[in-house]
Amino acid sequence: MHQTRPIPDGFERHFRQSPVTDPWEPLYSRRTERGVILGFIAETAHTNSRGFVHGGLISALADNAMGLSCAQVAGGEASLVTVNLTLDFLGSAQIGQWVEFDTVFVKSGGTLSFAQAFVTADGEPCARANAVFRLLRKAA
Repeated sequence: MHQTRPIPDGFERHFRQSPVTDPWEPLYSRRTERGVILGFIAETAHTNSRGFVHGGLISALADNAMGLSCAQVAGGEASLVTVNLTLDFLGSAQIGQWVEFDTVFVKSGGTLSFAQAFVTADGEPCARANAVFRLLRKAA
């Protein structure tokens, strides 16, 4: 069941699909100068047996948002693989809430990129994520 709640201004259907995120569609994204922000309206398909958004989904989408943000900062010329991902769960997201993944810090080097993201549910803290990515330069 899809919610009828409006999508926040500036968000459009996410520009990048993958088999892992297909079951969680529709996903939305907004690009900024410093990164990519992801979001979705929480539905039953996003939840665990207790009825709130599953931590594994939050982990996967935080990883996605931070990786896309690091790639954008690197100029789009690199692909990345996750080396380390940590999350601190600060609250829960409920069905019907707007869940947003905002990458707030990116530091890109020659081999590694570092990122931090905050996850909110209707603006309330839900999780904090940190990641390290290895940059794989595309062959010239």
